Amino acid sequence: MKINETRPVRNPTAQRRNPASAASAYASSSDLGGAAPTDSASVMGIPEPELTPKVRQAIMTLMQEVENLRAEGERANSRLAHMERLADQDTLVPVPNRRAFVREMSRVISYNQRYDAVSSLVYFDLNDFKQINDKYGHAAGDATLMHVAAALTENLRESDMLGRLGGDEFGVILSHTDAAQALEKGRQLAHAIMAKPVDYEGAKITVTASYGITTFKPGDSAQEAMEAADRAMYEQKKALKSAVKPTPKPGANPGDKPGTG
Repeated sequence: MKINETRPVRNPTAQRRNPASAASAYASSSDLGGAAPTDSASVMGIPEPELTPKVRQAIMTLMQEVENLRAEGERANSRLAHMERLADQDTLVPVPNRRAFVREMSRVISYNQRYDAVSSLVYFDLNDFKQINDKYGHAAGDATLMHVAAALTENLRESDMLGRLGGDEFGVILSHTDAAQALEKGRQLAHAIMAKPVDYEGAKITVTASYGITTFKPGDSAQEAMEAADRAMYEQKKALKSAVKPTPKPGANPGDKPGTG
């Protein structure tokens, strides 16, 4: 007697998948960083008979929308990063502005306190910068600031940071540098500024700078460190002006005006 072989009956609904669920599965796989599928039917597991033209179109539309959203998110992130860079950049010279410089100084001070490191600040102020503007014009003044920024940048390490603090003032953060080393580096940088005159429309403009240094101390704020270096810079500027003060001619009274003696 022949016994008919029985086979398990497949539930026709067992492998059916809702297109919406399939689309959701695609979105989830995309969120996990998976590459966009080239064959939606094989990836989503939708049986071929259910892939009507309308379903195919709906799936492709959904896939395109997901891709568009991802691309738009990347563009938004790129625009945000660009705006953040602009907010930290000086409007004239290609160096960080005061806002970015102070933020970095605060970070360095915190790092020094945590790891018992030492770093210093050098504060530069150009001498007689107003006379350059008055004699040659503001375009020459701008060229001078560009010259100074370039001279400083060329003589700094990658671990150091240069920033324009405003007007004709620049700051340099010297990482892992004590007071004696910072003083010597300030001297070298001031010499680099003066060594090569600014060539502006045939005129050779010699630029000099006064500087002051401070070493970051535990508990310092960025503002306190800036003020300390600024005071040291003005002491040097005052001493320089006293050194070049003209001496009275022999026999002239101290109160006489030049040319009246």
